[in-house]
Amino acid sequence: MSNAKNTSHSQGSRESQDSQEPQETENTTDRHAADDDRPAPMEVLRQARAQLAELTGLAPESVSSFEQTADGWALEVEVLELVRVPDTMSLMASYQVELDPQGQLTGYRRVRRYERGRADPRGGR
Repeated sequence: MSNAKNTSHSQGSRESQDSQEPQETENTTDRHAADDDRPAPMEVLRQARAQLAELTGLAPESVSSFEQTADGWALEVEVLELVRVPDTMSLMASYQVELDPQGQLTGYRRVRRYERGRADPRGGR
């Protein structure tokens, strides 16, 4: 009798383990599939810089802001617009860049121009 009890208990444990395993596997798989759809943040930065350069013909020098939004990604990219001598007099520009969740550029606009050697009078923007 004790053998039957142990056997049924063992089988019950195995059945509950078996029923849990597919759930864990499915949840893990779903999580990985969702992660695979979205590029890593560094990849988004690289794509944004490359796409902006291709569209404007200007080389991005830095990214001054970067955030994930409900619609994808938003960045502010600093570019050199006009080379002058001395370099501190060169004209720089900030571009606001919007990307979809996969990192494809959906829009951009220049939000300001400034001389490289000048501090921003608006306190950071």
